[in-house]
Amino acid sequence: MIGSLPKFKVRLPAFRFRRKSGPADANTIVVDGARKATGGRTRTRVVMTMAVFLGIYAAIAGRLVWLGFQEPDNSGPPASRVTASRPDIVDRNGEVLATDIKTASLYAEPRHIVDADEAIEKLATVLPEIDYEQTYHKLKSGAGFVWLQRQLTPKQQAEILQLGIPGIGFRTEKRRFYPAGSTAAYIVGLTNIDNQGISGMEKYIDQQGLTALQQSGLADPKDLKPVKLSVDLRVQHVVHDEITTGMERFHAIAAGAVVFNIKTGEVVAMASVPDFDPNNPYNAQDKNRLNRMSAGLYEMGSTFKSFTTAMVLDDGDATLNSRFDASHPLRVGRQTIHDFHGKGRVLTLPEVFIYSSNIGSAREALAVGIDGHRAFLHRLGILERMNTELPEVARPTEPRVWKQVNSITIAFGHGVSTTPLQTAVGCAALMNGFLMEPTFLKRTEQEAMETAKRVVKDSTVAAMRYVYALNAEKGSGRNARVPGYRVGGKTGTAEKVVNGRYSKDKNFNAFVAAFPMDDPQYIVLTIADEPKPEKPGMGATAASNAGIMAHNIIARSAAMLGVKPDFSHENGATLVSLDE
Repeated sequence: MIGSLPKFKVRLPAFRFRRKSGPADANTIVVDGARKATGGRTRTRVVMTMAVFLGIYAAIAGRLVWLGFQEPDNSGPPASRVTASRPDIVDRNGEVLATDIKTASLYAEPRHIVDADEAIEKLATVLPEIDYEQTYHKLKSGAGFVWLQRQLTPKQQAEILQLGIPGIGFRTEKRRFYPAGSTAAYIVGLTNIDNQGISGMEKYIDQQGLTALQQSGLADPKDLKPVKLSVDLRVQHVVHDEITTGMERFHAIAAGAVVFNIKTGEVVAMASVPDFDPNNPYNAQDKNRLNRMSAGLYEMGSTFKSFTTAMVLDDGDATLNSRFDASHPLRVGRQTIHDFHGKGRVLTLPEVFIYSSNIGSAREALAVGIDGHRAFLHRLGILERMNTELPEVARPTEPRVWKQVNSITIAFGHGVSTTPLQTAVGCAALMNGFLMEPTFLKRTEQEAMETAKRVVKDSTVAAMRYVYALNAEKGSGRNARVPGYRVGGKTGTAEKVVNGRYSKDKNFNAFVAAFPMDDPQYIVLTIADEPKPEKPGMGATAASNAGIMAHNIIARSAAMLGVKPDFSHENGATLVSLDE
């Protein structure tokens, strides 16, 4: 039996009902207590809510007014990279040498970075080369925008996205890509991280107005026509391959070559090694990586005898039948001039050339005189700063005051320094009579002749073609001969100046070749810096290294250059009989 439940007393609130008197509200009943209490609380809530919302809106309005008086925040992401677009660079046949590609660059908004240490640790798993200290300072700077890493690969971008780091993002930028790699690095040049040209033809293009277009926002990729160079990528590959092989084969510290069109003044190919890969130019600033062909200054040795021989012929002081006494050394002041392989007799002018007689060349210079000698070299542009599109061009050096001893030593290539490219241009002038400023842009023969300058007579041209062909047949140029292509040329083996004195074991070797000799179309000049004997017991003169490189370049590229072989007569010259 369930026990009795406790009794609860429930006290209800007392309400007073009253009926108001009067005819209009006789039946109205008012509940006073509950209505008054509830009404008061409701009004309080409404007032408080309104006050809160008014406060919020007032704060927003105040913030907007404050922001209106602030300077704009320029630390955000950079403007569109459209202005950084560059025209393609192509070779004479339309092969691409440089083009723009899109790439992703990583940035951060430090104000949104939650944990800088954690962010760096995660990024380091994809970018192990990241600088911890520098990146930490960037992420803790409180700035609106900072670059973290420019020009990432698609793989790196994808891996960073998977890390899920808040406060970082990517911007699409333009980056320069060089399909040929190092093959034409010194000609094409480089751009910096902002896609601005800093060397080679890239820098030249900016100097022609591209920078102004970029700054004005008018460098639209659709409107930028490709820049066509005079370079033939096929020949450029041959040249680069041969000098790279030659530097290793002849144990040289550097090598280089240029192929120059005698008729148009175009540089068809030019390379210098060691070089760099413009797609990854981490070592481009190394002191040994220099475009030796246009930016290096050297005493060119016996290749200068080309100019000495042409000078004495052009001034009318000698003919091919003239003779010069080389029977004994020549003394000038304290200097004594010797021949490397002297014949100890009187030599004809062609013999002076093919036997590379220092004594004979000195006597040729004496026949012309100091003023005439200096004027002739300046006329050929050998001692002037070369005027061409490539920015990296060195200014030749010469004695401040020419004395007789200077003229004599310069006659065989000592005492002045010039660039190998200028030497090639000067030799080209001896093969056709006209000096043409070298160009790295495509140019026709007619366009070249509009600015060409006559520098030597036709009779001098004929004589120089003859001695070049003769030297390839009987003299030091034999290693450069290529069957069917009638090659002529001149060697040059110059002792290098080390600590102010000529070194006996460090040479700068060069070979200048022209072909085909019945009507020369091209000059090929090769250099080998400090070569060593290929094998023990072998020599290290220009004929045994620079001459061989010239032979290989001509043999591999002549057909590409449009020169047809002719086996009907070798070297194309009626050679005189020389007394050995």
